Amino acid sequence: MSSLLASLPREISHTLGSEPGFRGQQIFSWIHQKGSRDFDEMTDLPKGLRQKLEAEHTILPAGIDTAEEAADGTTKIRLKLNDGALIEAVLLRDTADRLTACLSTQVGCAMGCRFCKTATMGFIRNLDAAEIIGQLYLLETAAERSIDNIVFMGMGEPFNNYDQVSKTVQVLTHPEGRNMGQRRFTVSTSGIIDGIRSLGTDHPQVRLAASLVSADPATREALMPVEHKNPLPRLKEALMAYQQAGGRRITLEYVLLKGVNDRKEDPMLVRKFAHGLRCNINLIPWNPADGMAPVKLPQGKVLPLEEPDAKRVNWFREELENLGLTVVLRHRKGRGVNAACGQLATKGSAKNNSL
Repeated sequence: MSSLLASLPREISHTLGSEPGFRGQQIFSWIHQKGSRDFDEMTDLPKGLRQKLEAEHTILPAGIDTAEEAADGTTKIRLKLNDGALIEAVLLRDTADRLTACLSTQVGCAMGCRFCKTATMGFIRNLDAAEIIGQLYLLETAAERSIDNIVFMGMGEPFNNYDQVSKTVQVLTHPEGRNMGQRRFTVSTSGIIDGIRSLGTDHPQVRLAASLVSADPATREALMPVEHKNPLPRLKEALMAYQQAGGRRITLEYVLLKGVNDRKEDPMLVRKFAHGLRCNINLIPWNPADGMAPVKLPQGKVLPLEEPDAKRVNWFREELENLGLTVVLRHRKGRGVNAACGQLATKGSAKNNSL
């Protein structure tokens, strides 16, 4: 059965065929304004239509398989999709009254970033928009309240599934449904230039976070294979174009790795890359994950992935600030349940979904 969760009103009306056109809007509002997850609750629909919907369609395309809560209140849920595939999503408690949903866009990931646990899964498949939106609503079930902001920072590269991410934004910003503002969304990318340009054209008010990790091309390519086809000079051009389109401040994410990208010369390289951009540097001390292989750096040097100590993190932050950059040190949330940045991964797939 197909899910109606990501269908716009006109699409629902088309699916219903001979039913009056306004039925699509009624159903859309029941799902996204009133939070209905059962067609039988839609009491202004004829009983026969409700029965037909129940027989042929679903609303949520997934269910919560497991949920874990860290001491800091971060909640990670594992979802089991209809084909048995497993994904993870995270509920972040930014403040006592503000919640953020960290959503996945793919099962696994094809980008191969050396410091990211999801990369060890490889790429399994894209999620459709219903499976992406379903994560939000299941997180709200866990939180027992609505969620304020959405970040596409979970499993997968959002711009490798751009159409479904774009559809998710269209559905959740629809004025006759959830009516969320575009500024409540953030897309995090490893640096897919075509995706950045598309976002600037289609959704210029959606916030953008780009993983820089190193402003030295050789080091960045050793850590992030995306650099090969999306080199830093072209990445900066795309970021500039995005900023000109919507005027939004950009976040440059910098995962700090001991001895790899925290060298004496690295802060100045970051400053040179950031010149001309209105941006924040989101400094993220690497979150350790099991089974991560050493990285082979330029000149053949091989180093294990290690978390920098607090002294080195503070030095790097101060160097960036002394160079005139705005730096935000990412708070460590969710590490106790492997829900922190770069730690999301499942041991299952559509073929093997056991832990």
